[in-house]
Amino acid sequence: MGKNVLVTGGAGFIASHLVDHLLQEGHSVTIVDNLSTGRLANIAHCQNHPRLTFVKEDIVNFDSISSLFKNKDMVFHLAALADIVPSIVEPRSYYMANVTGTMNVLEASRLAGVKRFVYAASSSCYGVPLPEHYPTNESAPINPQYPYALTKYMGECALLHWGQVYHMPVISLRLFNVYGPRSRTSGTYGAVFGVFLSQKLNNKPFTVVGDGSQTRDFIFVTDVARAFYTAAFSDVSGQVFNVGTGHPQSVNKLVSLLQGQKVHIPKRPGEPDCTWADIHKIQSMLGWQPQVSFEQGVDKVVENIDYWRQAPVWTPETIQEATKDWFKYLVRD
Repeated sequence: MGKNVLVTGGAGFIASHLVDHLLQEGHSVTIVDNLSTGRLANIAHCQNHPRLTFVKEDIVNFDSISSLFKNKDMVFHLAALADIVPSIVEPRSYYMANVTGTMNVLEASRLAGVKRFVYAASSSCYGVPLPEHYPTNESAPINPQYPYALTKYMGECALLHWGQVYHMPVISLRLFNVYGPRSRTSGTYGAVFGVFLSQKLNNKPFTVVGDGSQTRDFIFVTDVARAFYTAAFSDVSGQVFNVGTGHPQSVNKLVSLLQGQKVHIPKRPGEPDCTWADIHKIQSMLGWQPQVSFEQGVDKVVENIDYWRQAPVWTPETIQEATKDWFKYLVRD
């Protein structure tokens, strides 16, 4: 039997792929998105689907969203403000969206009797792990380095608290470095894939931070969508799971796969040399496995490279200007 499902932030990068998966599996989906970062283009291919409803609304406005949760079996909460730099400049906006907004979605779900709730958390909560914590498991120390990381972790704390106090069946997925088609192309300087793809389209050198030997646990977006789906349809609750591949890849390898020249820019404070997910817990408890290799994922992204044609073309000079607050506030004495 198909479920009635609500997806916050459903016009965004990851959530739009989750919406695709839910529709393909026969479920009815309501998207709630204020389009501050999401794009209608991300769901244009399914906008006329008979089991899809789109509502433009902001999760910060509890009275405007609470009725949307009635008669919903499941909620996937992916709406959030992302990126490091703007969270440093505008921490209050991030608190409102990522903490108050999450509490509103939790409370609306509780009052409506939602049966399953899955939250998109962030591996940025781990901060800069010590070498002995690689690969990083879910019990590693929490050490947010900037307001985005902090507010996403505060949202997770609220989620687990609602699960404990109100007996809501909740799961939190700490996402590592998600990439793939539909990742954001506009706004502030952000994820490496969007930066590099726009540079490739415009025959500009790739701006590699530091020497490029740093590694990231890149996970393809459709694998992440399956993780959300698997978590929701499991009988597990009150748990936190890492979502990555467990096989970090270097930025230099990404440059090699994308094939282009590179230029080096200064290493940034508050960023780890490595992100590396220990995924044994989600493998053993949920039976989930990543399926898309890094090489396959990069090929899929390059096949869809025209998506980034309107993205900003970053240069060392514009990156320096865009990240000045990053260095101003995060450099430690």
